[in-house]
Amino acid sequence: MYANLKVNNQETKVDSMGSEQASECASAYPYRVNSVALLIAAALCGLVAGAVAMYAALRGSRSVPEPPKPAITEPTSEVLSILSSAYVLLDSSGDVLRASPLAYSYGLVRTTGGDYPRLAHRDLIDIVTQVSRQGGFREQVLTNAKNTRSDQNTPTVVSVRVGALSSSRRILVLADDLTKQSRVEETRRDFVANVSHELKTPVGALTLLAETMEDAADDPEAVRRFAGRMQTESRRLSLLVQEIIELSRVQGAQSFADASSVDVDSVVAEAVALNQNLASGHGMTIQSGGTPNLEVFGSSTMLTTALSNLIMNAITYSPPNTLIGVSTRRHNGMVEISVKDEGIGISPENMERIFERFYRVDKARSRATGGTGLGLSIVKHIASNHGGDVTVWSKEGSGSTFTLRIPELADDSPRDLPVHTGE
Repeated sequence: MYANLKVNNQETKVDSMGSEQASECASAYPYRVNSVALLIAAALCGLVAGAVAMYAALRGSRSVPEPPKPAITEPTSEVLSILSSAYVLLDSSGDVLRASPLAYSYGLVRTTGGDYPRLAHRDLIDIVTQVSRQGGFREQVLTNAKNTRSDQNTPTVVSVRVGALSSSRRILVLADDLTKQSRVEETRRDFVANVSHELKTPVGALTLLAETMEDAADDPEAVRRFAGRMQTESRRLSLLVQEIIELSRVQGAQSFADASSVDVDSVVAEAVALNQNLASGHGMTIQSGGTPNLEVFGSSTMLTTALSNLIMNAITYSPPNTLIGVSTRRHNGMVEISVKDEGIGISPENMERIFERFYRVDKARSRATGGTGLGLSIVKHIASNHGGDVTVWSKEGSGSTFTLRIPELADDSPRDLPVHTGE
């Protein structure tokens, strides 16, 4: 067997099997043989270095194993497992030892890639740092924490309580989601502010009219005129108080005492009758029709109130001598009662807010006709309490169509209404 070696630009054959030839070669070319040995050694060193580098690269690409964490005792685990609040257990340096799924969903803890879990809220990190250094107990309400359980793009509100566990030198964070309670409280404050504002107008008007009437006691004509205006403001005040009470009742309704099978034709007939005089006074005609003999399950009184509010709203925002249409139909398991008018219509920006409390499309017209801005909000809550909804189509200058949608009563329909506490 021969190996071809190229030394000093000359090719030499070495017989690896013949020792005599190798010896002769070595004695004849000692310089060349030593050079060959050096070349072979260098090649071997290169191979070894490459293998070492490849091994280091492969080892570096592997994830670093997570260092062992301090063990959590069985009693501690049992206590954590029965907590109703979200929790995060940390060591004295602030590293997360254990966190509940709720803590992740509240946005208090996060993991990125292969990282260890860590606190994600800046304010919470500051509180934990204070407790770690000073001990004791801290409580704070955090906002703008991301809540993955909510589909709404509203800031979340989380109440956190942070305390040091002296026996184990660990820190425990407990958290509760207060987002819903915060929204309810904000809604309540807005409602009280709006009610106070709305009551000021008729009460102030009555006070002023009474003072003016007193000054005009010797003028019978002026007294009669002011008395008429006082009656108007009194009726307006009475209607406002009634609708505030009505709205509070339907918002907090857990169930209806008179819930039963409701004949839709009877609801339509009664609602039309309640508004007939108002329509006639404006030269308007109310026509009703559609699919007969439809039934829903719920409160006949509440449904009549909702439909009556829609008809009254159509009369209020329509010019004299126009037509108001009320129609019924069955569609996809729902009974739809529509009220169509030929009024001023609603702009797109107003359409998003018309079901808010005290919101008026045309404030001057609504106040002049005695509107309170609560009628459509009441309709919305009554529909929701019956498992339905209310929709609107409108075009400015072409009128509007409001549709009250309630599940149709079938033979196998449940006789329990869904509970809607509303806001």
